[in-house]
Amino acid sequence: MALHIKRIYESKDDKDGLRILVDRLWPRGLSKQDAAVDIWVKDVAPSPALRRWFGHDPAKWTEFQQRYRDELEKNPSAVEELNRQIRQEDATLLYAAKDLQHNHAIVLQRFLGKD
Repeated sequence: MALHIKRIYESKDDKDGLRILVDRLWPRGLSKQDAAVDIWVKDVAPSPALRRWFGHDPAKWTEFQQRYRDELEKNPSAVEELNRQIRQEDATLLYAAKDLQHNHAIVLQRFLGKD
């Protein structure tokens, strides 16, 4: 099954498959209806402390990736829950970050081996 990533603010597409929000916080200014989220898996998002430390600073990107992978490895139940969902059909990991090259969904997709 294919696993895609995209900003939640982008329009829903038939190719999205199962739409999974992987942010800890609900995206600002977006209604639940407009988001068209099928599942919200908060526990696979970076911890609040890691998110604040990173602050979407590209200079911290390499270190952020390692720290986030470490968090994911210490949280196997949340990762397994997500894996169960994406085994069934094509899916899209949704995130709210503005930076398309430096966000946790990229790391999560790679961690799951679906990039």
